[in-house]
Amino acid sequence: MGVAHAADALLPPEPQVTPQAQIQAAAASLDKVRKSLDDAETSDTLQVLADQALKSKRDADAAVTALEPLLKQLDQRVEQLGTKVEGVEESTDLTRQRKELAQEHGDLDSAIKRGKLLSVEAAQTAESIEKLRTQQFNAQIASKALSPLSPALWKQFSEQLPLDLQRISGLTRLGQASFRAAIAEHGWAMPLRGIVLALLLLFPLRMGLRHLGYRYAASERAPDGRLRRTGLAVWLLLVGTVLPGLASLVFIEHLRAIDAITPRLQSVADAWIQAAFVAAFFLSISASTLVPKRPSWRLLAIDDIAAPTLTRYAWGAAFLTWFAMMLNAVDIAARTSAVSTVALDGLIALTYVGLILSVLVTITQQRQRLAAPAIKGEHGDAGRPVQRSSWLMFAWLGGHLTVLAALVAALLGYLNFSVFVATQMVWITVVVLATSLLMKFADDLCTWFFSPDSRPGRGLAQGMGLRPTRVEQVGVLLSALLRVSLLLLGLAALTAPFGNASSLLGWTASAAQGGLPVGDTVLKPMAIGRALVVLVIGLTVFRVLQHWLVETYLPKTDLDIGARNSISTVARYVGIILSGLWTLAALGIGFEKVALLASALSVGIGFGLQAITQNFVSGLILLAERPVKLGDRVRIGDQVGDIRRISVRATEIQTDDKSTLIVPNSELITKSVQNLTMDGALGRISIAFAVPLSTDVVRLKELLLGIYRSHEAVLEAPAPSMYVDSLSGSVINITSFGHVSSPRQVYSTRSDLLFELLRQTAEQGIALSSATDIHLVRNRADAAPVPPTTPAAPEPASHTPTA
Repeated sequence: MGVAHAADALLPPEPQVTPQAQIQAAAASLDKVRKSLDDAETSDTLQVLADQALKSKRDADAAVTALEPLLKQLDQRVEQLGTKVEGVEESTDLTRQRKELAQEHGDLDSAIKRGKLLSVEAAQTAESIEKLRTQQFNAQIASKALSPLSPALWKQFSEQLPLDLQRISGLTRLGQASFRAAIAEHGWAMPLRGIVLALLLLFPLRMGLRHLGYRYAASERAPDGRLRRTGLAVWLLLVGTVLPGLASLVFIEHLRAIDAITPRLQSVADAWIQAAFVAAFFLSISASTLVPKRPSWRLLAIDDIAAPTLTRYAWGAAFLTWFAMMLNAVDIAARTSAVSTVALDGLIALTYVGLILSVLVTITQQRQRLAAPAIKGEHGDAGRPVQRSSWLMFAWLGGHLTVLAALVAALLGYLNFSVFVATQMVWITVVVLATSLLMKFADDLCTWFFSPDSRPGRGLAQGMGLRPTRVEQVGVLLSALLRVSLLLLGLAALTAPFGNASSLLGWTASAAQGGLPVGDTVLKPMAIGRALVVLVIGLTVFRVLQHWLVETYLPKTDLDIGARNSISTVARYVGIILSGLWTLAALGIGFEKVALLASALSVGIGFGLQAITQNFVSGLILLAERPVKLGDRVRIGDQVGDIRRISVRATEIQTDDKSTLIVPNSELITKSVQNLTMDGALGRISIAFAVPLSTDVVRLKELLLGIYRSHEAVLEAPAPSMYVDSLSGSVINITSFGHVSSPRQVYSTRSDLLFELLRQTAEQGIALSSATDIHLVRNRADAAPVPPTTPAAPEPASHTPTA
């Protein structure tokens, strides 16, 4: 082993292919494709040529992508040299550098232009090949042959059958001879090893993995909900599709390793592998969705009577598809007659029609069983609601139309169309089932993974500092993205038999390598993924920093709560802005383009977003100047409340009735606002009342100031005071003042003082009055008592008799 490594170290390194050489090779490959178009007759050959053309396009795009940064670097070097000044003689080195850079710039520019032109030509060539394939496909589908009911077809078939059997026999003898020669040279070790590995993959490993899937899905470690069933179904689909196909691939590759397969049978061997994968996929999708022996794990609305029957039909469809693919490969390799091919295609088409009819009968019988309880309920028996499945109705209707079209086409002699329609019905059914299963699994997986009740969801919420609802929103968005991607993949799989798969794959590969051009910027899938990762990391890092700033550092400072809120808010928006700029840089969008976009939007911001911009700038001024801060008590118009939150657009004020007043920041900047608690302002209590003119004001002053001093909320400094405001008629107007530590205590303290004032003045016999009161005073000794006045009774009416 050491000698081998030493020998490898002595070998010269492999030369790297330059972008210019890659463009040259792509051009040569495209020329070869164009020359081969004249000899291409079959659809498979055209498919190979289309793939080669698309490969030339991808190579050209990759070379252009590699050369463009080099051209930009060369332009920067040219800019560093500056422009040549006329009349000034430059040094020899500078002149030589200018000449070399100009030569390199010209070579790179011409190579890039050639690569772009080659990419366009390759795309046009691939498109023309696809159109040619489509025309051949349409012509083949529309071709008419003898009807299977025609005796002439079977007469020709019987005449050609001995010759076709001889051709197949000759192909078989050729394969046997090649196999015997390989065994004679290499022995049985390699074929036996391939058989053993294939059997191990097909039976012990496949059945063991299926058992492990069932066991895990039934255990307590599996997630709750529908994810148990969809996850098990996807596992069964994956195991049942991959392992049988791999078994066929391993066996064939072991035979190819000793050249046991003759060149004429190579296409048959490839068809064997493809047919194994397709048949295994058919069987796996039916087994994972129908689950005939475990009804509780069944995802489709199929009862226990129809599930085993539909499973048997799935086996029939899988075998028929495998047999049709192998028969087609053998016909091509043995070069059998066209009559035999037409006759066998007719039999295959009629067999497909019979199979689809059997499936439709089973679905119809289930619909009748589901409708039976409802019919009994109409006659008075207890019936349950009928459970109808939309996909069953769609399959029932589509199946009848397909059977009718395939049967009529086969009887009229359009056998290719009949086979195509029948096989497409089976393929569409399988693709729809697989796509719906994967979409359900993606939705269940994302919902469970980002659920606050699951362990991953709790870990994400705690690690990133997100609320549970935000984590659920991420799961819903990711589920929607995955389901849309799976739906597009399913549509691509449905259109693949029509000859557009290569174009779709080529467009996808070009988008993955060259990116999606948006203006002057090219967005690549890797760049988009990297930008999303950068955005998540940036927001997480700045959220952690803000949490540390608010919870750890700022409480240790001497700043008040308002200053801490301003710093926290500014830090939050700075983190969002920096994360956004970092994300744009990861996308490849420079800051100069962001500035250009901002300048282009300035007109719209000035007119359409004027109010929002004004409030945003006002919010920044509030956070910087802090004329009002968090916790201040302010008066705006007739509203008084405490500031609870200051953002860059609006300020939230909580009034005394516990409602929230949202004030735009521009209102706090451009209008008058009374800050009742700015700079530690005290609250002042003012009590005004009136007493009669005869009141002893000295005793009243001692009483009132004593009430102020006795209350625990009233401050000693400034000391309470009482003033005679004015003399008005028969009353004395008194005004008194006291101070409390906060304006929030004014209302309650004033109420306590008024209660105490009313109580003590009543005990001291001091009358309280207002200037509008009128008092009538008279001498009681001189006044005679006035008897109560009673209303006089009405006199009875007199009636004079008339003569």
